[in-house]
Amino acid sequence: MKGYFRAMTLRSLPKSPAPHRVVALVQPPQSTFPLACATEVFGDHGPAIPARYAFEVCTEHPGPVRTQAGYDMLVTAGLDALEHADTVLVPGWQQPAGSEVPTAVVTAVRRAHGRGARIVGLCSGAFVLAAAGLLDGRRAATHWAQAAELAGRFPQVRVDPAVLYVDHGDVATSAGSAAGVDLCLHLVSADQGAAYAMRIARQLVMPPHREGCQLQYAELPTSGPVADSLAPLLEWLTGRLDQPVTVADMAVRSQVSARTLTRRFTEQLGISPGRWLLDRRIAATRALLEETDLPVETIAHRVGLSSAVNLRRRFHEALRTTPAAYRRAFRANADKAG
Repeated sequence: MKGYFRAMTLRSLPKSPAPHRVVALVQPPQSTFPLACATEVFGDHGPAIPARYAFEVCTEHPGPVRTQAGYDMLVTAGLDALEHADTVLVPGWQQPAGSEVPTAVVTAVRRAHGRGARIVGLCSGAFVLAAAGLLDGRRAATHWAQAAELAGRFPQVRVDPAVLYVDHGDVATSAGSAAGVDLCLHLVSADQGAAYAMRIARQLVMPPHREGCQLQYAELPTSGPVADSLAPLLEWLTGRLDQPVTVADMAVRSQVSARTLTRRFTEQLGISPGRWLLDRRIAATRALLEETDLPVETIAHRVGLSSAVNLRRRFHEALRTTPAAYRRAFRANADKAG
């Protein structure tokens, strides 16, 4: 009898939510960096961060997969792994110029997308999405050095060679190298909330999250020394979100004119100093709405937006929703997950 009641009690307990399954599709010769970027974001982060993703790797022909780093990695799962993926991620696609994506891969990716999986291409992984027809008539990002080839082979794709990433919801693409981390963190923020994404970024010792509209690379001046990095200033600003800071204040901190500072932001980040600071304040607002019950007025002062009225206006401009609606939606999603 005791065992019966125990069994009934266990059945009545809420089930733990199934993790979001991310399956990386690799192909020889596999570039290790974009795969590592995805693994670091979606993989296991230890006890400090609750696991909300399950990450695995598959390939068209299971077995040893040659990498560009001079070693092989053993991949035991085939394309059938895509059938249970919530997100299919292609971490680069290093094939000879002009070569076709295998028919079996295209079919598997299309099938996964058709049943509702999100398809993500990091760097040259965009070629696989384009071959599957998932980028037709849409903006897409890839490494700037491969943008012309992508546009030439798939003229129906609107290739943007400058931005870090483009997210359409069902499909997303990123530029090369570290832009893959930016896109992956952006997807985590969309899936799990800004606070959870910020925890992962902190564990990875990542700088403040970059938005997709920012530029892939800084434009170098035609003469004179290369402009100093904005990193020290950005770190200083991030620690002072609760304080009023003007562009003039930033310029004094950087020991340059306001005009020079604005030019550096445009060249290195693709946005103005004021826009960058507002984006950080909105991100901090989201985290506080997700993780605290603080009144909107209190949050407004904590993130440097001066008043609840100003916060609501800025928040609606950025996210097309109100802070109260955002908090309710996040809490409802958290209750379903928990």
